[in-house]
Amino acid sequence: MDTAMRPPADPQGAKGFVAKLLADRHSVPFSIALHLVPGAAIVAVYAFIAAPLVRAINFPIFLAWAIALAIVLFPLQLFLLWLGKQQTGRFTMKGVVHYRDKPLSRRKVFWLGAACLVWMTVVSLSLTPLDNIVYDWFFTWVDYQGAGPDGTTYLQGYPQELVITTLLICAPFTGFTLPLLEEYYFRGFLLPRLPQLGKWAPFFNTFFFSVYHFWAPWTVLSKLVFLYPGVWLAWKKQDIRISIAMHPGSALLMTVVGVIALASGATSI
Repeated sequence: MDTAMRPPADPQGAKGFVAKLLADRHSVPFSIALHLVPGAAIVAVYAFIAAPLVRAINFPIFLAWAIALAIVLFPLQLFLLWLGKQQTGRFTMKGVVHYRDKPLSRRKVFWLGAACLVWMTVVSLSLTPLDNIVYDWFFTWVDYQGAGPDGTTYLQGYPQELVITTLLICAPFTGFTLPLLEEYYFRGFLLPRLPQLGKWAPFFNTFFFSVYHFWAPWTVLSKLVFLYPGVWLAWKKQDIRISIAMHPGSALLMTVVGVIALASGATSI
């Protein structure tokens, strides 16, 4: 078809979708899609790009998941900044990512965040047996390399030095930055746009954030337990710093402790 004969692009369509994203309220089906599409994209990037690359260089498959997460979540963060530009004329999270007005004092954020961090760290480790049961009953068919109820299975079968190297490479990303980007998107962008759910909004957000981890579906129940308090508090107090202290904070703590334990020989994989 000749270019001159093509109908002109409809700029209102793009504007309409942007307006839908930036609206104060997302419909439930739309919100579910926004929760789950990034997870599907991560699995696709893992399967077609990251896993073949990591297998080719013979590194633990954990690195492939880190690469897949980074390839999806960094552009997602840029997209949030772009949405801010559509609204304000400059790249910003203002008006896009909510719960950033710092309504609580630093002291309150510190204690609430610390409590949630301890809760998430202790409870997530304590619920590993639950993950084992759910995996054995329902998910042994999942054939991702390294799939298993223990979070270390993605690192098993490799020399200790290579495991430590992999963790050090991934640490700045999986140990803090990627969980932080998840908080901006899931807690700052999606959660505030569910006012119609009232007090059920934090549960909805926590549940579909847990399901978004398509690479570990056997952890949905345990994630509901150890994530919900921090998500609820961030929603109740309208302060994302609480869930940031919990989620990226716990990831950082467990990464640092894990690397030190492996490097010192206190534990092995």
